[in-house]
Amino acid sequence: MITDQIIQLLGQHWLAVVLVVILAWLVRNRYHNGLNKYPGPFLASLTDWWRFFDVYKRRPELSHIALHKKYGPVVRLGPNTLSFSDPDALKTIYGLNKGFIKSDFYVVQQSVVKGHALPSLFSTTDNDFHMQFRRCVNSAFAMSALVQYEPFVDNTTKLFLKQTERLYVDKSSACDFTRWLQFYAFDVIGEITYSKRHGFIERNEDVDGIVAYLTKLFLYVAPIGQIPILDRFFLKNPIYLKLSEWGFLDATFPVAKFARARMAERLPELDDKNLTATEKREKEKEPLLPMSEKPPVKSPDLLSKFLAAREARPEFMTDTLVQTMAVSMAFAGSETTAISLSAVFYYLLKNPRTLERLRQEIDEAAREGRFSDYETGLVTWHESQTLPYLDACVKEAFRLHPAPGLPMERIVPKGGLDIAGRYVKGGTIVGVSAWVVHRDEKIFGEKVDEFRPERWLTGGEEVKAMNGTMLQFGMGSRTCIGKNISLLEIYKLVPTMLRRFEIEFDDPNSEWEIVNAWFVKQHNFVTRFKLRELVMPEKKVEAG
Repeated sequence: MITDQIIQLLGQHWLAVVLVVILAWLVRNRYHNGLNKYPGPFLASLTDWWRFFDVYKRRPELSHIALHKKYGPVVRLGPNTLSFSDPDALKTIYGLNKGFIKSDFYVVQQSVVKGHALPSLFSTTDNDFHMQFRRCVNSAFAMSALVQYEPFVDNTTKLFLKQTERLYVDKSSACDFTRWLQFYAFDVIGEITYSKRHGFIERNEDVDGIVAYLTKLFLYVAPIGQIPILDRFFLKNPIYLKLSEWGFLDATFPVAKFARARMAERLPELDDKNLTATEKREKEKEPLLPMSEKPPVKSPDLLSKFLAAREARPEFMTDTLVQTMAVSMAFAGSETTAISLSAVFYYLLKNPRTLERLRQEIDEAAREGRFSDYETGLVTWHESQTLPYLDACVKEAFRLHPAPGLPMERIVPKGGLDIAGRYVKGGTIVGVSAWVVHRDEKIFGEKVDEFRPERWLTGGEEVKAMNGTMLQFGMGSRTCIGKNISLLEIYKLVPTMLRRFEIEFDDPNSEWEIVNAWFVKQHNFVTRFKLRELVMPEKKVEAG
């Protein structure tokens, strides 16, 4: 029979057959969607394993910057992936109602609770789901809502100042500042979301190993996200998830356990039988603060607003989506804010003249009586907005060290589209890296690798163009929903710390280490603190 002959032939020449199939697959990849016309590493045009290993080495942002310098505004990073550096591509790829959806890179980042992956506002690839979800919670994140959250930030900041003084002022031990700032960001988002801090600052330790877990998770997400099907063999393995669902093992993320316990405190109907043993213990933990320092029970925290959205739209906003929002706040809210805070302080310490100019601006405001707090040194959000050089320093840190370190991937809609003057077929993955576009000399001027806040003080169309190109919080309908909360923390903490402390490197000659695990985290940023006397208002001499 002909079938027997074919099987016999394949058996005799299986190696040649395998080689022919692999070669055909590589040729198909090379010419897929006509992307062979775009320059880039040759291996990248054949297989996504090129970018897997590039990301696995933990400094892909350097590769992307170098590739765009070498090849120009469009670089092929994979058989079906293009990276754009032309600012004109931003409005098309991330603009409203363009039809682009997020790639499966974001699915890899979905948290797991009791055997089920939870698409969040950040990680969902369904635009309709995202639109409905965002409509439910958008008002909770509006700039007008900031005033409601400021007492939560102040509550944690006061403790942070006390603990910084107790642990690091005139002490032999230096401070791992990046880690300390992440503890701060975690506890602030805990207060804003649940009216309860996780306890990082009080204990000066990684509570329940949450920070360590997130570090490992993002080290996993970044490379695996380059070949998302791999996730189905590891964290999203169906067998693993099913065993978790049945209760044979616990695959629930640590942050999710904390969030579920906080929800159970608010929702009596989520009784103990729905909680894991770990979550029951978390629920029963005594408050870490004296009640006198606790915000009022009816304080408008985010969880209360998510629950209000659940009451308003029960057909969509389920308990699961409430929990998803609470979990994602901790995931994204702590990591990115801590990275940005570290960047601001690091570049200020590396540029003493800039630091001195900013301190002069803050001290002048203090002497003029423009601050309301002359006891703890706290700066309000409104007061921070009257400090133009502070604003320039923060924006320059955002520019030079944006938290996301990979292209923000989107899939071109069916039918294809013109992107920055180039037609790209539907189904192609495209994206722009903040690390690349933030270094465009046509937009940001000369010396783009230097920390120069003055570039933000020129005014006019130049600054408008720069603001329109900034990508640290994303862009368009998928802009980070917690952007305003992150800005609230950063613009308050930086001037507050500079009023209260003299901050310096433990070793002035040391350089920090950077690990790009999707979010570009810093290490080896070690500092020392000295208490600084608060600058007081000058008494006005009345004319006599």
